[in-house]
Amino acid sequence: MGKMVPKCVNEMLTLGEIVRAAHQRTEPETWDYLVGGSETETTLRRNRKALDEIAFRPRVLRYVNDIDTSREVLGIPLRLPVLLAPIGSLQQINEAGAVAPALAAKEFGIASFLSSVCQPGMETTMKEGGGNLIFQLYVRGDEQWVMEHLAKATELGYGAFCLTVDTAQYGRRERDKMRGFTPFARIDVSGFDFQASLDWGLVDKVKSQSKLPLILKGIATEEDARIAIEHEIDVIYLSNHGGRQLDFGRGSIDVLPEVVAAADGKAKVFM
Repeated sequence: MGKMVPKCVNEMLTLGEIVRAAHQRTEPETWDYLVGGSETETTLRRNRKALDEIAFRPRVLRYVNDIDTSREVLGIPLRLPVLLAPIGSLQQINEAGAVAPALAAKEFGIASFLSSVCQPGMETTMKEGGGNLIFQLYVRGDEQWVMEHLAKATELGYGAFCLTVDTAQYGRRERDKMRGFTPFARIDVSGFDFQASLDWGLVDKVKSQSKLPLILKGIATEEDARIAIEHEIDVIYLSNHGGRQLDFGRGSIDVLPEVVAAADGKAKVFM
């Protein structure tokens, strides 16, 4: 952990203040890992640019005293239709690791993903994080290894099972290379070849044996969204990994309309 700042989070009034405080109390190499993208970071910038180009069309004189933003997603009641994304190596940013966002999400009334490359692991995060959790897996083993994680996620009460499908090769994150920084998720390099071997055949086997909704994270085209529908996937998680995997991709929100059209109401779409 880096140096502490005196301001309490409860005294912060803007998102900018939170980001500034996080930057001040985080070591430089950890901060670069957190905010950086792959190679030229073009995809990272396109994500932001695509969002900035979306404009509101504000309507007025509508009765809005009783707005209800809550809904149920995958059987999980949410105060807002928002879920905290899975982030690996969180323990290098916060000592509590995955428990910290799990507790925050639970307190606020939303849900959180647990990354398989984040401590303190499936059991402790569920026990101490209080539920409202979805498990996300990086495939680092064979079919039996994947099924064991599926069984464990089901037994522990996770609300859904998520396979990340856009990491056949890890992105070349130049900030990390220049800093000489290795995130926790990349310290143990065993099993990476299984990510490159992941295909629709394994996805079908997981789907056939899963009692949980199945999410595919890393769909970034209309074509793959249509294939996901053919394989009866429950949730298409539209993602370019925050610009941290393949560089020179499109901004995710630019791809959203075609993915929603391809899903055609047959699967939920997360982004």
